[in-house]
Amino acid sequence: MFDPNRPRSLPVEPLGKLPIKFGEVKRTALLQNYPNPFNPETWIPYSIGETANVAISIHDAKGGLVRQLDLGRQAAGTYLTKEQAAYWDGRDSHGQLVSSGVYFYRLDAGGDSDMRKMVVVK
Repeated sequence: MFDPNRPRSLPVEPLGKLPIKFGEVKRTALLQNYPNPFNPETWIPYSIGETANVAISIHDAKGGLVRQLDLGRQAAGTYLTKEQAAYWDGRDSHGQLVSSGVYFYRLDAGGDSDMRKMVVVK
């Protein structure tokens, strides 16, 4: 069963013999948005295990598509900082601010996908 609050570990592949090298990410994972709850904007960190076309879709509590963030072709790696993570301005596909509530966001990268929830508070 999916638990959005469960901490996630990222398996790595060593790059060398030095014990201080962490290596390359081998797994695609969607991390918790920041801040959460948020108003009016949020950042969505993620990692991808191999180069892929990346998209994040945002859905309302009924499953309806609110917004699609097409991030383009991304190299394998982690996208954790504000500068790297996906950004959502809290607007739907028509440019209107969404209402308060629970939303779900889904990462699709190559053949991998992951989903989490976030909360908008006004």
